[in-house]
Amino acid sequence: MKRKLIAAIGVAGMVFSVAACGGDGGDGDKAGADGYAGETLTVWVMDGSSPDQWQKDLAAEFEKKTKAKVEFEVQQWNGIQQKLTTALSEENPPDVFEIGNTQTPAYAKTGGLADLADLKSEIGAEWTESLNASSIYDGKQYAAPWYFANRVVLYNKKVWADAGLKDTPKTRDEFYDALKTIGEKTDAEPIYLPGQNWYHFVGLVIGEGAELVKKDGDTYVSNLDDPKVAAAMETYKKFQSLSKAPKDKDEATPQQGEVFAKGDVGAFIGMGWEAGIAIKANPGIEKEIGYFTIPGATADKPEGVFLGGSNLAVAAGSQKQELAKEFLKLALSDKFEGRLAKLNGVIPNKESLQSNLKGNAPAEAAAPAAAVGGTTPLIPEWAAVENAPNPIKTYMTAVLNGKSPAEAAKQVEGEFNKRLAQQQ
Repeated sequence: MKRKLIAAIGVAGMVFSVAACGGDGGDGDKAGADGYAGETLTVWVMDGSSPDQWQKDLAAEFEKKTKAKVEFEVQQWNGIQQKLTTALSEENPPDVFEIGNTQTPAYAKTGGLADLADLKSEIGAEWTESLNASSIYDGKQYAAPWYFANRVVLYNKKVWADAGLKDTPKTRDEFYDALKTIGEKTDAEPIYLPGQNWYHFVGLVIGEGAELVKKDGDTYVSNLDDPKVAAAMETYKKFQSLSKAPKDKDEATPQQGEVFAKGDVGAFIGMGWEAGIAIKANPGIEKEIGYFTIPGATADKPEGVFLGGSNLAVAAGSQKQELAKEFLKLALSDKFEGRLAKLNGVIPNKESLQSNLKGNAPAEAAAPAAAVGGTTPLIPEWAAVENAPNPIKTYMTAVLNGKSPAEAAKQVEGEFNKRLAQQQ
């Protein structure tokens, strides 16, 4: 999944891949002062993913610890999945690479990823369970959680003040009531929520404790007819009824940040970095932008959210697996994990490291929901579902246009199941 880097104004996930030169394997704790002297680990980083100084400091500490070198190479987004797939099939595959969290199961299924159970045992006891879930496939630890991002509420402080609202809501009902108040007491659109902001819908499904697919024998099929999924869609419909946004478009058509930039929208649900879109369109709105965690049904638990993010994995065919694990131990250490969270505003893989987000408003708003977040189904068969036209988007629009959730689920069931049945 392609994601954007955050600056001080936002949060995002990024995909960066780590690869390595082929060479002789080695014991994880090589004896002698020379360690892995003479070996080089090549690290692919996606354009804009990790700060130069972070890379330099990590490389220096890696060399000090192992006597081996690490070489970072910047990769471009376009074509990276095919490039990685090809590299993993070659004689000298990447040793370590970053992989999108929802992409991990597909690579694990093909046998391209090494089992990292020993790494998990050594350094992963405190990894947040919801963040680590995508690193596990068929009961085995095939990757390690790295960093993540999720949606928050971005709101216009002036609009809320004009409506007499002094506090941000702590429950779903309070959120809805606040938006209704905006509609009643101001000329602003309470919330901009297009009909196909489907990642927010996924979050609502997660919050209901539901899944988008289910097992039917040995195959996966649509689970959109589940009453819990219907409940999530009804919540979405309730909030969308307060919006003038089109029911058949997503948050990028048009960019919701540009709509918000006009100053006549109370709030929208998006990634923190989308504030940057608004500010670019209207620099004057920057001082009016605030952030809060999407409220859940009760004040003690935030709304479910989709967790976009990245894992780090080791190639099953790597000849330097032990050296690669030494790299992961450093990259995922509290020192470097915490520093990356601080510099980029991403959610770290441990709740104890969230203190590094202090002062980054959108990141602070996103962090509380990380523990209750989730992803799209972590199965290799899922990839085809998201191709346009996404049947889940079709389902959402059908409900918003008057069909019952059950009728809409039936409408897209055939296409949904057809995609789930495609060979990977």
